[in-house]
Amino acid sequence: MPKIIILPHATHCPQGAVIDAERGESVLDAALRSGVDIEHACEKSCACTTCHILVREGFASLEPADELEDDQLDKAWGLEPDSRLGCQAIVADQDLVIELPKYTINMVSEKR
Repeated sequence: MPKIIILPHATHCPQGAVIDAERGESVLDAALRSGVDIEHACEKSCACTTCHILVREGFASLEPADELEDDQLDKAWGLEPDSRLGCQAIVADQDLVIELPKYTINMVSEKR
């Protein structure tokens, strides 16, 4: 079972976390299921950039972003070459190390 290592983030995961992920699930779903409250504001439909993540290790194991995701990422705060949307980054067989950006552009929060 692949693991997702979430680097410490002052608001969403102060201590960092190591979570189990199911192959085929999104990084966002794995994080939410494990109690890491990554912001998301479009019902995971690739219509915003709120779940923007930086994939520090394991990026190559992810399927490439499609055109819709790339268009959304262009609007993300702090875009980097290893940026992905957590709702679209699907876990494969390799462990991932992710970082949550310092800021998001969140007009609406979908707190559970």
